[in-house]
Amino acid sequence: MNNINIGVLTSGGDAPGMNACIRAIVRTGIHYNMNIIGIRKGYEGLINNDFYKLNIESVANIIHKGGTILKTARSQDFINTDGMQKSYENLIKNNINVLIAIGGNGTLNGIYKFHNKYEIPVIFIPATIDNNLYGTDITIGYDTAINTVTNIIDKIRDTAESHDRLFFVEVMGKNTGHIAINTGISSGAGTVILPKYHNNLDHLFEHLLKSRRNKSSKIIIISEHNNIGNTFEIAKKVKNHFSSYDIKVTILGHVQRGGKPTCRDRIIASKMGYESIRAIIKNIKNIMIGIINDKIKYSDLNLIINKKKDNVDNIDSVLNMIDILSS
Repeated sequence: MNNINIGVLTSGGDAPGMNACIRAIVRTGIHYNMNIIGIRKGYEGLINNDFYKLNIESVANIIHKGGTILKTARSQDFINTDGMQKSYENLIKNNINVLIAIGGNGTLNGIYKFHNKYEIPVIFIPATIDNNLYGTDITIGYDTAINTVTNIIDKIRDTAESHDRLFFVEVMGKNTGHIAINTGISSGAGTVILPKYHNNLDHLFEHLLKSRRNKSSKIIIISEHNNIGNTFEIAKKVKNHFSSYDIKVTILGHVQRGGKPTCRDRIIASKMGYESIRAIIKNIKNIMIGIINDKIKYSDLNLIINKKKDNVDNIDSVLNMIDILSS
């Protein structure tokens, strides 16, 4: 397909596997005689006309690397009229036929508004460690993040057991608790506190009283944006209630977004990147590339933009399982 110019950018928070996705887009696009144009620093690059042509050498030896070779940024300027207008003019100036955006919820909202305003054909690829986007079972970066968190908690447990300490470990996840709930299972945590769920201190106190008797639980995982409070506040309330506890708080922060992508993230990123070009060939645009039940799923942006992804199916049952397995 000659004279097809595909712009590609990564925006918002970085996620392990973004490079694998870029690699797949470039190699597949070149295979089908397309020109792949990289846009640096996300929507900021669109505004500032920071474009450059990508080739096979550009994506050599990047499949195993975290971060993004295209760099990324959050852009407040893009959401205003002037920023979008400059972006549109730069796409026209560079003869871009389709724009592929790789990122999370903010990136999705940005590309959706941009497409609706200027009718530029777009494809969105979900890449966020939070796994909080509707229309896909898993997002690029999520598997690496939960493996990173599990590995860290395994190390924290060594100290917790050695000193008979209670650790509160805060993880990312925005307003969904996918990281917390699944690392809670994989790390054998005592319990998990989630956003958008009926957590309460009484349940936490009851759990700690029980676990204190048999000394089986030393790790509590706290998801950010939960409805009880921040992790330090929760730890303080627990200390006031159980003065004998030796309590420590660990905020994992941005370490969750770094590192080499896992095998699974490399695979799903490669599939999504490949399928984005295949969709363009089939003249299917203005969609998100997702994976449902291990199969590629095209979702119309108009149908998914306002839909929210639940924390996890059967959450009460899962939390009950965590409590039972930690007892």
